[in-house]
Amino acid sequence: MKKVEKRARKLADRYRVAADQKFRLEDCLPADTAGLTAEDEEARESLQHGVEMLAELQNRLYAQNRWGVLVIFQAMDAAGKDSTIKHVMSGVNPQGVQVYSFKVPSSEELDHDFLWRSTKALPERGRIGIFNRSYYEEVLVARVHPQILEGQRLPEGVITKNIWEERYRDINAYERYLSRNGYLILKFFLNVSKKEQKRRFLERLERPEKNWKFSMQDVEERACWNDYMKAYRDAIAATSTDWAPWYAVPADHKWFTRLVVAATIVSEMQKLDLRYPQVDKAKQKELQAARRVLIGNRREKS
Repeated sequence: MKKVEKRARKLADRYRVAADQKFRLEDCLPADTAGLTAEDEEARESLQHGVEMLAELQNRLYAQNRWGVLVIFQAMDAAGKDSTIKHVMSGVNPQGVQVYSFKVPSSEELDHDFLWRSTKALPERGRIGIFNRSYYEEVLVARVHPQILEGQRLPEGVITKNIWEERYRDINAYERYLSRNGYLILKFFLNVSKKEQKRRFLERLERPEKNWKFSMQDVEERACWNDYMKAYRDAIAATSTDWAPWYAVPADHKWFTRLVVAATIVSEMQKLDLRYPQVDKAKQKELQAARRVLIGNRREKS
């Protein structure tokens, strides 16, 4: 068990983007598997342990009811966000997990600041909240397509040449605030290659059961690949902090993506020292009394 936990910490550290680091996305290899293969016993054991341990940690998180955990996924289309969430959270009690997928902002959401709709979706204490895309879209998609800003009803003069740096600072301050209020924040960039994205798009076209996942907008966004890579690079470099780190996770091999994500969440949640609540003496007496009543009624008809 200790050996598996040590491997989990090692994997998490391998893909963590250090704060104030000169981050270079081109140094992150989408096909990297840390020397493992899908058939390795070590890989299978680590993933299985990660899923099981996450379920136990989520139980403690829920029982303790002090911390909230926010997990953010950002990626290009077909990077595997949905399947990663599904597999990593497969053993967790659904009552303790909230998943939100952020689409195009509604009219109501555009009447508020860009962090408003995310704040409404934050998990309660004792729960894991998963953002499938997030407020980071406002420094990614909006940066690649700046015309989006025109529809955000911002006052004249607010959109300056420094708007992206200003939003990075706003996000850092927001996440610092959440951290100071008992949130563990983990951010995953699923780093898929352009070649692998093409293969997955073609698979969606060729398999009828996956046709619904595809739209022409996917192809249109693919044409902006280089602009998106620059936006991701700058956003990750500016907002990976000690209190809300980014993890640039290789995503060309889905089994490895799931392994790294599970290992990272488990490794970081273990640092919270989550424990089941201890009952006081009065409660212990109450439990003993209940036990005596139940033992005394053991002959009752079922």
